[in-house]
Amino acid sequence: MDITQINVVSLFSGCGGLDLGFKNADFHTVYATDCWKVACETLKKNSMADEVVQADVRSISFAKIKETYGTIDCLIGGPPCPPYSQTRHYLIGKKAGFEDEKAGFAVPEYFRALEELSPKVFVFENVDGFHFKTHRDAFCFLKEQSERLGYTISYKVINCADYGVPQTRKRFVCVGVRGRKPFNFPEPTHEQNGKNKKKWVTSGEALSDFDTITEEEKLQRPGGKDYELFVNIPAGDNYLYYTEKRGHPSPKFKWKSRYWTFLLKLSPDRPSWTIQASYSQNQGPFHWKNRFLRIEELKRLQTFPDDYSLCGDFKEQWRQIGNAVPPLFARILANKIKEDYFNDNE
Repeated sequence: MDITQINVVSLFSGCGGLDLGFKNADFHTVYATDCWKVACETLKKNSMADEVVQADVRSISFAKIKETYGTIDCLIGGPPCPPYSQTRHYLIGKKAGFEDEKAGFAVPEYFRALEELSPKVFVFENVDGFHFKTHRDAFCFLKEQSERLGYTISYKVINCADYGVPQTRKRFVCVGVRGRKPFNFPEPTHEQNGKNKKKWVTSGEALSDFDTITEEEKLQRPGGKDYELFVNIPAGDNYLYYTEKRGHPSPKFKWKSRYWTFLLKLSPDRPSWTIQASYSQNQGPFHWKNRFLRIEELKRLQTFPDDYSLCGDFKEQWRQIGNAVPPLFARILANKIKEDYFNDNE
């Protein structure tokens, strides 16, 4: 089968991490959408799609998109993850899953798009908590709708560090193929100890170009009121350093009394932990030199190119990067999909 262009529709696109990976694997996004204006401006600035539309996904006619662009080969997207995030357990009164007030509709809308577009392949991404027992309804919905629409699915929790991303970022990824054999995920290229594969890429390797502290950064104090405690936490540790269970002579916190990113400090000798979507005074990870990470450094840890333009202010740029799929992993995934389902012999 001669494929000259593999057409993609992208939902919940954010700043385009998943899109960039597919673009780098020679897929062509004809339509990308997000409800956030700033993210859409970023997509446009980086020419991520023929058409970028800021809209509530519930208002979009995917049948019209198919009429406009013809055959849609691939649907990609990660519905907003807060309804399925581990942090949701720490937010009293916040409903999870389909009952989430702000984004509970997103997963059903993804499958409405799938039904109307009928692509050969779809890619669904979310936090690893999506398949936990606490979110059984959403996970069962994904499986039931995929089967109803004629897709064979394969799903897996991916640690992005296993694919060369300098970040131990775990994400649930599901690939569905219409009427075909199940998708086989690409083999990991890296591992923690480096015995049989390449060793994980460390934060130190990724951020070596930025290993300086400016006078302005000296005035910025991570940890807020706990800054003096923060500076004495060893690289690669968090607030648990100051607990009785860890043997601290003057404990300041009770064991597991805070979310684990509290006062979390990177180690230059291992990948970063997951970059959070919200900039915070006391929730890390922070640089091992006792400062906040820069936007340029976040881009490195998420494998965005240095010249990838982000719109918005500092906090808006941080949120865009923190929400994104690492483009390096997205490209590896896209290349495997192209090899299996869009080659000339298909």
